[in-house]
Amino acid sequence: MSAKASRAVAVAQAAAVIDDVDRNLETLSGLVAEAAARGADVVVTPELFATGYAPDRAWKHDGEAVRAALAEIARRHRVALVGSSVDSAADGSHRIAASMFDADGAELQRVHKRHLFGPVEQQWMTPAAGYGSVVGWRGLKWGVGVCYDVEFPEFARALAVAGADVLLVPTAVPTVEEGVPGLGEAWHYSATQTSTLQVPARALENGVVVAYANHCGQGFTGRSCIATPFGRNAVLLRDEPGVGVVEVPPAALERARGLNTYLRDV
Repeated sequence: MSAKASRAVAVAQAAAVIDDVDRNLETLSGLVAEAAARGADVVVTPELFATGYAPDRAWKHDGEAVRAALAEIARRHRVALVGSSVDSAADGSHRIAASMFDADGAELQRVHKRHLFGPVEQQWMTPAAGYGSVVGWRGLKWGVGVCYDVEFPEFARALAVAGADVLLVPTAVPTVEEGVPGLGEAWHYSATQTSTLQVPARALENGVVVAYANHCGQGFTGRSCIATPFGRNAVLLRDEPGVGVVEVPPAALERARGLNTYLRDV
């Protein structure tokens, strides 16, 4: 493998339309074009964006055709792309997948969601038996997960132990605001905390970059982010469509791992 080199990672977010695959792919292509124009080497897109996030319906679309279209977007814009689809098996089971395609459109890896979120996913989808692997591409090592996976410390730790430098995570985080009336902010929960608390924590704990791409629009929080191994967001989008791009310097990864030696102190 070649020596580690800086690579620019992007997250893209927008509002998908349920069941309108052609329109959603057109939206994705526009976002990827913008990210590529800003120098991105890798672009992460939201969970099940091509079909719209509706796990009870997404499996009705041809997952292979979706993946072929995602591969074509990667080729067209000459970037690596992480996109999500449904992977259906001959036994009738369905899994939420995320694929990493290189800039030639080759599928470097496909992973399945390990932790299914909520009753709809749990009814219609089958969980993966484990986490994905790590692949080398253009001098860095990349790991992929899907949405809820990143909220479990085991996911990031497993891939970091396997050598990952960057974790790429398509997601679909619904808008949730809950709390106990009268007890103040400390007793209040908001789903936006995933981007501002859990994702930076996973990055800090494991000396990795985490790129986390969410839907925006009605029912979703937006807040796609790219967290550094220092436990801070280098990018935090708001709730409108757009992209964010961050350069990942290997020297920063090494420095962070030297300061916080969690991986070697287990």
